[in-house]
Amino acid sequence: MSKKSAKIKEFVEEPKSKSKKSGSKYLLPIIDGSFLTHQKVVKQIPFVLFLGFLGMLYISNRNASERTIRETIKLQKEIKELRSEAISTTAELMRISKQSEVKKLLEKYDLNLEAPVEPPVVISVKREDAD
Repeated sequence: MSKKSAKIKEFVEEPKSKSKKSGSKYLLPIIDGSFLTHQKVVKQIPFVLFLGFLGMLYISNRNASERTIRETIKLQKEIKELRSEAISTTAELMRISKQSEVKKLLEKYDLNLEAPVEPPVVISVKREDAD
């Protein structure tokens, strides 16, 4: 039985020792950076650089679009403010241009102007052709 148990121990212990070596076999080149010199990895460098370029392009495009969105929101707020200002200015102008308000302003500034009593008359001039 001791022979069988020794063989079982060898069988059980061998894969453990091999797995430790195989694990370090793949991990060690990554840690020391020697995997970068393998031919397969060297062939992929242009593709990795291309992916990096696409990533930077994506990031810059997103930043530009966010900047445009912020500017659009800012301009929309400004449009609302200007629209409300235009409406209030138009209302004030309509109020001031009423005949009664004009009369009050004339009296206030003492301009000695009076409203005409007679309605306006259309003046027409006949032209002669100078042939």
